[in-house]
Amino acid sequence: MTTPIPAETADDSRRYRPDPTVLNALTSPRLLTREVLAGLVVGLALIPEAIAFSIIAGVDPKVGLFSAFIMATSIAFLGGRPAMISAATGAVALVIAPVAREHGMDMFIATVMLAGVFQILLAVAGVAKLIRFIPRSVMVGFVNALSILVFAAQVPHVIGVPWMVYPLLAIGIVVLVFMPKLTKVVPAPLVTIVLITGIAVVFAIDVPTVSDQGDLPRSLPELFIPNVPLTWQTFSTIAPYSLAMALVGLMESLMTAKLVDEITDTHSNKTRESWGQGAANMISGLFGGMGGCAMIGQTMINVRASGARTRISTFMAGAFLLILVVVLGDIVGMIPMVALAAIMMMVCVDTFDWHSIRPSTLRMLPKSETFVMVATVAVVVATGNLAIGVVVGVFVASVLFVRRVAHFVTVERTVTGSDLGVDADGPTGAEAGRDENASTAEAVARYVVRGELFFASSNDLTTQFRYTHDPDHVVIDMTESHVWDASTVAALDAIVTKYEAQGTRVEITGMNAYTETLHARLSGGLG
Repeated sequence: MTTPIPAETADDSRRYRPDPTVLNALTSPRLLTREVLAGLVVGLALIPEAIAFSIIAGVDPKVGLFSAFIMATSIAFLGGRPAMISAATGAVALVIAPVAREHGMDMFIATVMLAGVFQILLAVAGVAKLIRFIPRSVMVGFVNALSILVFAAQVPHVIGVPWMVYPLLAIGIVVLVFMPKLTKVVPAPLVTIVLITGIAVVFAIDVPTVSDQGDLPRSLPELFIPNVPLTWQTFSTIAPYSLAMALVGLMESLMTAKLVDEITDTHSNKTRESWGQGAANMISGLFGGMGGCAMIGQTMINVRASGARTRISTFMAGAFLLILVVVLGDIVGMIPMVALAAIMMMVCVDTFDWHSIRPSTLRMLPKSETFVMVATVAVVVATGNLAIGVVVGVFVASVLFVRRVAHFVTVERTVTGSDLGVDADGPTGAEAGRDENASTAEAVARYVVRGELFFASSNDLTTQFRYTHDPDHVVIDMTESHVWDASTVAALDAIVTKYEAQGTRVEITGMNAYTETLHARLSGGLG
């Protein structure tokens, strides 16, 4: 007898099922060719980036290159988002650069491995679920800011260079724009690299090449066990850098995974991606790599420019990278940097959300949404750190949201009974419409509270009651409201205390189950 699969598990399995699958690609020559060629293009694009990020981190270029190879091949099996590319990144390099400079290579590698442990622990703790709290405006700002940063990183390759770079750049852009309209059998970025390299070699054009970025390794990566003392002092030294790397890497990876989900109209397992990143970083450290996270530029080349959809392209990107630098290093070194710069520039232009800055869109969207998007872009561009920009964007969006919601709470007052209309301000419209027989009943002031009550909306709640003008019996009707926190319970206690100080009897009615439980537990114990 077989145990039935719970509905939720079955649904999750269907939800995260890739389309097409690896098996589909392996049995389809067309899909397999697309995935392999996409991996080749990304592998070529990873080389200069990995070298550049190694320089930022203050380590040998082979550290970044080996890290790119290990991260890409590992995450192909471990990750939760098919076709996403992970490798050495600038954000991670900036965070851990001080370790290599101040404490040496062994501590640097230990930092990378500890960051992997932290990422696995964060995944187990459910950090991936926090991605749902990132609003659309922050996501748009993230994409736009990243497009600007990646584009800006290509500018040095086309400024202050030999004039022949510009005709080659124009050729590359023409191929990238028009070739996909003719055929998608061969990725346009691969054609661009081959064509520009061929022109540069045949006509002996002297332009900056990949070999100018740094020496390529000639051997395979070897097992590297960091020689560090297993003491509290070692942990306290590297832990802050490791935690920062873990958080930055996870945030960038989960945001990139969410973007790929939207582009491909598929779902991915963010929890698996989180612990997969951690495991990949640990493996990277074991082979002397600098770790990393998802790369949105190379991912966009893979998914959008080359059309890849499976883990095959991710694995092949890492495999081709190793083959290219170790076996074909001399040939790869001949590739003009302008070919790779042209690809990255067009990816940035294609990735940037131009709709978000159209005048018609800006007029239609609430100003707060636009402000959050602009704030996210501004902080990311100013700091060069995607994680800081996203955190600031979420904070600004949260503040603006709380500010809006705080104004949705209303308090409506009606008075019935013999004392009706005796207050100094005179009867209200609701009071004027009372029943003629109400004068014989006990005077009662009824307050109907509507809306969500939490720390922001409840701060002004105490000012909505007319303590000195109300009769001896006050009813606070909570039927159309909900209490979320201790701040609101404290506000209700303050209201009751003010009334009781002048001999007024207060009755709170209509609380829902959650509100009643929270109020019963906290009321009278908040000081």
